[in-house]
Amino acid sequence: MLQTCRQHSIHSVKDEVRALVDRGSVGRNAQLYSLARYFGDRDWHSVEELLEENEYLLRDHVCDLIGHESWMND
Repeated sequence: MLQTCRQHSIHSVKDEVRALVDRGSVGRNAQLYSLARYFGDRDWHSVEELLEENEYLLRDHVCDLIGHESWMND
C-alpha cells in the first residue's frame, strides 16, 4: 500500500501514481478510481477528496493526473 495521503499534497500523490505507472502496476489509460486498491480504505477517502479538490473526476484517466512525460532518448 502507498503512504497515507492525509499529510500529502496533490504533487506527492501524482509522484506516487507515476511510480505505480513506471513499475507497470497501473496503466496510463486506467481510470482514477482503479487506484483505490493501492490505498487503504481510510486513505482512499482522503485521496478521493484531494482529487476532487483539484478538479479530477474518478472517471478521468491516470494520464490526466500524471500529465506529460518526456524521455531523453526516443
